[in-house]
Amino acid sequence: MAASRPSARSLLGLVLLIAAISGGTQWWHATAQQRAAEHLAAVARPGDIRLISSTTCAYCTQARLWLQKNGVPFEECFIEKDSACQATFQAHLAPGTPLVLAGGRALLGFDPQRVLEALQSVQGSSRS
Repeated sequence: MAASRPSARSLLGLVLLIAAISGGTQWWHATAQQRAAEHLAAVARPGDIRLISSTTCAYCTQARLWLQKNGVPFEECFIEKDSACQATFQAHLAPGTPLVLAGGRALLGFDPQRVLEALQSVQGSSRS
C-alpha cells in the first residue's frame, strides 16, 4: 500500500496555521514588552538602574537604546573607560556585559521584566 501524499489544500492550511501562531506569538511578545516598558518607566527613579557596559557589546547598545526609547532613567558606565566601573564589574564576577544593577541587585544581561521585578522586590522590602 502506497503512502498518501498530503494535498496542496492541507499543506496550505498547515502553513496558514503556523503563520497565525507565529503572528500571535510576536504580537503577545510585543504587548508584554510594551507593558514592561510602561511599568518600568513608572517605577524606576534616577539612580535605580545602572548599566555596566562594554564599548564593543551589541547587547549593551540594544539595552541602552531600549531604555532611552522607553524613557526609563538609568546610568551607564563602560568597563574600558572607567576603572570604578571595571572594579564593580569584576566584583560581581560577571562573565560578560551588560551587567544591570537594578536597585543594587545584579542581573546578567538585559531583560526589562527581570529589571522591573528586581526594582519592585527592592521597593517592596523597603516599605516593610
